[in-house]
Amino acid sequence: MSQNKSEISKGVDYVLIIIYLILLAIGLLAIFAVTYKDGDPVLQSFLSYKTDYSKQFYYACVAMALGLFILLTDSKFFPATANLWYAGGILLLLLVFPFHSAVKGTESIIRIGGFQFQPAEFCKITVALALAKYLSLPEMDFSRPKSQLIAAALTLAPAALTILQKETGLALVFFAFFLVMFREGLPPIYIVIGFAAAALVVATLLLDKNLLAIILAVITGIVILLNQRQIKRDKNVLIKIVLIGLLCIGVQRFGVPFLFTHVFEKHQVERIFSTIGRDIPEEYIKGEMKVDAKTGKQTNTADYNVKQSKIAIGSGGLVGKGLLSGTQTRYGFVPEQRTDFIFDTIGEGFGFAGSVVLLGLYLLLLFRIVTIAERQRSVFSRCYAYGVASVFFFHIAINLGMTIGLAPVIGIPLPLISYGGTSLLTFSVLLFILIRLDADRQMVLR
Repeated sequence: MSQNKSEISKGVDYVLIIIYLILLAIGLLAIFAVTYKDGDPVLQSFLSYKTDYSKQFYYACVAMALGLFILLTDSKFFPATANLWYAGGILLLLLVFPFHSAVKGTESIIRIGGFQFQPAEFCKITVALALAKYLSLPEMDFSRPKSQLIAAALTLAPAALTILQKETGLALVFFAFFLVMFREGLPPIYIVIGFAAAALVVATLLLDKNLLAIILAVITGIVILLNQRQIKRDKNVLIKIVLIGLLCIGVQRFGVPFLFTHVFEKHQVERIFSTIGRDIPEEYIKGEMKVDAKTGKQTNTADYNVKQSKIAIGSGGLVGKGLLSGTQTRYGFVPEQRTDFIFDTIGEGFGFAGSVVLLGLYLLLLFRIVTIAERQRSVFSRCYAYGVASVFFFHIAINLGMTIGLAPVIGIPLPLISYGGTSLLTFSVLLFILIRLDADRQMVLR
């Protein structure tokens, strides 16, 4: 028996487990601070499964039990079944269409009795495993465009299905897996193209469409002048430059308007324009917009959420108001306080100092995951570890950006802190599979 225990604990990264447990405790504390009602017996309410913090406590217990089960699993099981996990994830996403329940504008949730399950969350695990499996194939040559397209398809297929379920924010998380591909040799030109596309979208939203079209045409002309020598040697260079210029103008004139009028929901359009600080142009307006009676300007929910969030964080000062003393977070001024805007509770209750501690823990978590990734002998384990790091980084960066107005409010939870059983279990499983693979880091897994 003692020998089995020593084999189970051998190679386990306890630093990562300790960070995980600390973040779990902070999450429970934050949810308790938001939803606790004065006068309720603390211990009884924690065990009742009637309050949000009680439910999160039981979710945490299930997550830790599941983590222990994963640690007892043979590490070869994960690469051997990675494709089956992926197929199961896609199947669950497809089952959402006939069996979904509409919850807060999204159609991505399956409700079974009193339990809600969001397959798109689960697919973060399946994509991480399947992508790691594909990239670790012995015959893999990731410099070939065919290999790059297959890897991109593995990542984007669940993203597309998630968008069809009106969960655009969660679909964006799957783009984080491109960081794994860059680590494995995806050419940097794709990063340049990605940032250029993002810049083009932002410019389309900020500038007059005719002015931007002229600017793009001028830039195309300048590029042609700067490449005259190459054009004289090869006329195809001119054709490529002109086609890229026309593509950019086409995206600006037709692509972005189509995206905002036919893909994004009304509240998502409001949130994006709120982030860039501009009123929504008439061609992008869906339905009726509220107008402030005094200023005559458009008003939307996203503006209110972010303003209240900033007030809550700013009111915390240096050391905060205390666990149950926050006025903004205790009295419901900030919507979605226990989920998307849970960071406000820490900012108001524990101030700048508490926020820095939480950010430090997240940085330590990410640094530890990357360290684990780089010490793997197995390509599968390394790719999976970078997949975990990418998902955590995306969630942390976007969620914190949402709370302080630097990113659109797209419904991204804060890992291990925000309320939600599916989210908590997903992040826990991601981490414990990594810990299990790392325990056998001297082994080359296929």
